[in-house]
Amino acid sequence: MTPLPKLLDYKGIQERLELIFLDGITNRNYVIREMAARTIFVMLYVDAIEGNDIWIRPDQVTKMTDEQALITDKAQRYEWCSQSTKPSKKAIPGRWYAQNTREPIRDETLRQGLVENGAVIERKNLPTTSPKGRYALESEFAELFDPLLNGDDLAFEIENWQKKYLSASAMARLKLMKRATSASKNENILTTFPNGETRRLAPGPSSVISKAVIEEFAPMFLNQPAVLWLSESASKEDQRDTELANSLGINIEADKFLPDIILVDIGTEEPLFVFIEVVASDGPVTEKRREALLKLITDAGFSESQATFVTAYADREQQPFRKTFPTLAWQSFAWNISEPDKIIGLHIYKSGMKIQDLIIPKPWN
Repeated sequence: MTPLPKLLDYKGIQERLELIFLDGITNRNYVIREMAARTIFVMLYVDAIEGNDIWIRPDQVTKMTDEQALITDKAQRYEWCSQSTKPSKKAIPGRWYAQNTREPIRDETLRQGLVENGAVIERKNLPTTSPKGRYALESEFAELFDPLLNGDDLAFEIENWQKKYLSASAMARLKLMKRATSASKNENILTTFPNGETRRLAPGPSSVISKAVIEEFAPMFLNQPAVLWLSESASKEDQRDTELANSLGINIEADKFLPDIILVDIGTEEPLFVFIEVVASDGPVTEKRREALLKLITDAGFSESQATFVTAYADREQQPFRKTFPTLAWQSFAWNISEPDKIIGLHIYKSGMKIQDLIIPKPWN
């Protein structure tokens, strides 16, 4: 098994927090105070770090004690993690905080402080009333508290993290992501098509991405976009989409090879079909899927040059992008909600091609 993180005490963590979060940072007082340091200590103690699928609740921070913090054995750390999530009226001698302190830990230290500044991630699709843990350290932020990292090496890593997560562009990306996902948990998502038609999508991260593809991606990257097909979890097949596709000779069947979205650009000399896979967790445009999707239009008599393929994500810093990007098909594209005016192209070299041929703003060439 992977070893648990080595531990700084909370005082050492607080010293590093003051180096990481400089004056001018949003809610700096919330992220450099002792409560923040103790919260981060508990996350490191139980290995609540991005990618590990271990999450803490604010009340676990209140249950930690100085005596427990000195116990570094892996088995005992995991045992404390398990026990600290169970409700109990038993007194905890020496506990760090009173039970009702969980509210400022949740609202100030986590939500308004560490989450706001990109240092902590929040578990998605968890009901508000769920007793499960929902907070974990962003993986690169967690690495800044390695006790073996010191001096110039520590300063170098802190500077890199600041540039990546606290720069103006990084903070703008974070705000875009928060705004995009704020309505995704419990509300149906109203989506407006290029022709003015509206449709409500089921709550969830996939619908958030689908909405952004239709409302932002389509008008930005296509001349005259139309939605040929939209599939989402609440309704795998819509009769309106099927009729339009059939009128073009494209056989729409809600099977495993059907994409999440098919756009068509009717503002070009020949229609351009854009097959889009929405990735909230998995399911990118791989080589196999590219071939299957391409067959949809070639069977209808269109040429391969009239198709292009896009995998749409929330953000390239998140796990779904990191996990699936290596599997994307060549001659396809990747697009992210958080950077709507940018697109990533996976090109194949052609004889005589130079780099300037790739940066001309004609994304489908």
